[in-house]
Formats: sequence, structure tokens, C-alpha cells
Amino acid sequence: MESYVVIGLGRFGTEIASRLYEYGEEVMAIDLDDRLVDRIADRVTRSVAADARDRDVLANLGVGNFDRAVVAVGSDLGASSLITMNLKSLNVPYVICKAQDDTHRAILEKLGADRVIIPEREAADKLALGLTHTGVMEYIELSEEFGIVELEPRSWWVGKTIRSLELRSQYGINVIALRKNGTLSIPPDIDTVLDRDTILVILGSYAMIDQLKRK
Repeated sequence: MESYVVIGLGRFGTEIASRLYEYGEEVMAIDLDDRLVDRIADRVTRSVAADARDRDVLANLGVGNFDRAVVAVGSDLGASSLITMNLKSLNVPYVICKAQDDTHRAILEKLGADRVIIPEREAADKLALGLTHTGVMEYIELSEEFGIVELEPRSWWVGKTIRSLELRSQYGINVIALRKNGTLSIPPDIDTVLDRDTILVILGSYAMIDQLKRK
């Protein structure tokens, strides 16, 4: 179990905090608005009405003892910047921030944020990937460059084995599992002959996915 502090309980922050708690993590949720704090109280470990712009307030709440922090105050650059600086000064190991645009992202990164996301853009990218990439069944983001996808075999892969296709050397992808008829094989047998019903679970770059789509 890891411990998280989520600051800012708008729609994004509330969803993140409640999901983390559902996954069994320890979650403290913080917001200035009492109503938002009360609304999430039964969906997190602890909810607190407090001003996260005040470093002493965060210190008294023991925020420095948490493994990760999520700054979900994306609409207020001043507030998110100050909160990020407070968290880093309290030695929170990993700080994730929500940003509105690239300028906001650049500022937060300079202030020490370990990861900055623009949720609307990432959601749009994921939707576009699912709509435009033929054969992509599932998509899991690992970073800004790499992800895991479930991919239907390309037509020229059918009847061949993973070993003979040399996918790693040809495309820079790693086949980490095979799925067929509801059965997942981890790790995959690289001598399995692929057919149209075999789904490959692959790890690779988004550039690779685009390359495969064009072939």
C-alpha cells in the first residue's frame, strides 16, 4: 500500500482520490471548500478542509510522510505553483500536477513537479488512439512516450511465430502476453503460431503504434 495526498477536489481530484482509495491505497484529500471535503469523506481515508498554500498547514497534516502527492488545482496557476513548492520543500518523493496548458506545465516542471499532466489532452489522445488505430483493443499509458496495447495481429503476422517475426528488432516492441478465447498467457510462448483470434499484448512507443498502423 502507498500513501497519497490529493489536493483540490474538483471533478478530477475527486475522481483520482476516490479511485486510489478503491484500489486499496491510503488517501488524504484536501480542499478549501468544506462541502467538497464532506462529499468525499466516506470515499477516502481522511478528508481535510485546509489551505494547502500554507506550508505550515501541510507540515502539521504530516504531508511530508506521504509517498505521493497529486496537485489537482489546475485552474489556478498561482495556487498550484505554491502548493507544488510546498510539497517539494516538505520532501514529498513524487509530486504529480494537473495543468491547463503547456505554459502551465513548463512552470510546474521548473518548480520541481515530477510529472505534469493535462487531463483533457491525455483523454483526447487516448480516445483518438482508440478510434483511429485499427486493431487496438486496449491502451494503458506508462509515460508520455510508452504504453501497453492489446493489438490484433497484422495480416502478415498470421501463420507465423513471435520468434520468426522478430518484432523486437523490427519494430522495437516487446510482446509481454498473448490473449485468446479469454485466456491470457504470461509470458507468451514465442513459438506460438499466431492466428487471427490471437491478441498480442505489447509494450512499445506511441511512434511504433503509428508505424504499425500505416503498414
